[in-house]
Amino acid sequence: MFWNKIKIFIKRNWIAITISVLIIISIILPLFYLSTIEANTRRYIIGINMASMPWMLIQTIIFVGLLYFLHFGGGFSKFKKTKIKAENVNVRFSEIIGLEQAKREAWEVVQLIKDRKKVKRIGGKIIKGVLLIGPPGCGKTMLAKAVATESGVPLLSVAGSEFVEIFVGVGASRVRKLFSQARDIAKIHGGCIIFIDELEVIGRRRILYDAFGGGSETNSTQNQLLVEMDGLNDEDVNVVVFGATNAIEDILDEALLRPGRFDRKIFVGRPNLFEREQIFAYYLSKIKYDPSIDIPRLARKAVYKTPAEIENIVKEAALIAARNNREMVIYEDIVAAIERIELGFAHKIVMTEQERNLTAYHEAGHLVVLYLTHPTRDVFKVSILNRGGLLGVVHSIPKDELYTQNRESLLASIRVSVSGYVCEKIKYQTTSDGSNEDLKNATAIAHKMIWELGMGENYVANFSVVPKNAISPEITTKLNTEMLDIIKNEMDEAEKILRKNWEIVEEFVRLLLKKDELEYDEIVEVFESYKKKLS
Repeated sequence: MFWNKIKIFIKRNWIAITISVLIIISIILPLFYLSTIEANTRRYIIGINMASMPWMLIQTIIFVGLLYFLHFGGGFSKFKKTKIKAENVNVRFSEIIGLEQAKREAWEVVQLIKDRKKVKRIGGKIIKGVLLIGPPGCGKTMLAKAVATESGVPLLSVAGSEFVEIFVGVGASRVRKLFSQARDIAKIHGGCIIFIDELEVIGRRRILYDAFGGGSETNSTQNQLLVEMDGLNDEDVNVVVFGATNAIEDILDEALLRPGRFDRKIFVGRPNLFEREQIFAYYLSKIKYDPSIDIPRLARKAVYKTPAEIENIVKEAALIAARNNREMVIYEDIVAAIERIELGFAHKIVMTEQERNLTAYHEAGHLVVLYLTHPTRDVFKVSILNRGGLLGVVHSIPKDELYTQNRESLLASIRVSVSGYVCEKIKYQTTSDGSNEDLKNATAIAHKMIWELGMGENYVANFSVVPKNAISPEITTKLNTEMLDIIKNEMDEAEKILRKNWEIVEEFVRLLLKKDELEYDEIVEVFESYKKKLS
């Protein structure tokens, strides 16, 4: 171990050592020569050399510096400090909330790093690369840190963007230096983990025919990464590369994904309901909060939220509580934080009475149809305050964690989108440009249903993969007619629902004009009161 450290020190600092030796020799020899000549000649030689020395040094530094930068990449190929010791990372698997499946798979990697000799005795090979795939903010970086901590080996952390430069060859030089550093560390500590965040920056499919040469730098960087991961050297060291990306796997080059490189994939996804409860409890424990807060209810309202988003919600809630001079965070602060993050800051704008009434009817139409008919979404809040350029909004959330939508759910989304338009028409016998985004959304869903999802009456096919000039005008006309029929049918359905429940619509308009915003509990209370009245 000691001799390895000495060898690595000499390997890394051979330039400095060589220069030091040369400087010592260049001082001793002239001193010996000057001691053999007479005093006047000695003073003359020293004076001339001292006067010319600054210019000689400046010229030498400029010449050597430019030569080094141009031929060897120089400072361009240097990284910032990337080595992180295992004890400084200090993230344990027990501290990572959720990600149970991902943690199980990552623990296997920990065992392989620890039991390297045992694996080799059997005849197996240590894995070279692990690809962490998943949405941003789900814990990919933390998982890599936990693997380093549990394995007891140092972590080299870099981002894919650090390899990208305008100078061709610099990225490849940085890859070489990174892996050289990792191999040296592995010799001392028994292993090393390289963590490359934003892998898609250098790992996307290579451009093989580029007329302008724009992809040459990325190609050369990726080629060097492929060579280093192959381990084409005489050093048998334990280096494992973790790559993280939130892009789809298909954009990565096939050579990166083949066996021997990133051949093990771990999906780091969004937390489920139980995990969201744990995450809310964890981040709330870091602040002062009202113990009566219903954490399971918060978890149900945060469907599809990532751990990073939940942390942001709690932090924003703490800021809101502080602005309101409260000593602790209450449930309303967290609800306000969710709204502010998702919908933007609410502010009043001066509108005419007619325009304000029109907005209230528009949002009430959305609200009633959504609450009564949508099978997978629930109302969170309704507002006629300006948020993000919108005059009003009905904020809905998923009822359950669903990863597919059936035909009924898609039709319900169209129905809800057009219901604001329909409500305006029922009340005022005219419509406004406030329905622009709603109609755009309804048209997009209907188009996808007919053209891509095979949900039409006449054709079951995905026409998006067929060139447009290969589809006959007759088929195009039929498909577009079906798309328009879907929108028309859902408009008719929305009109029936609104006319049948017009008394409820009027009540919501009255409340919105009075309060500007209605929370979930207030909305449910209105529907429950009318249900009792009818029964």
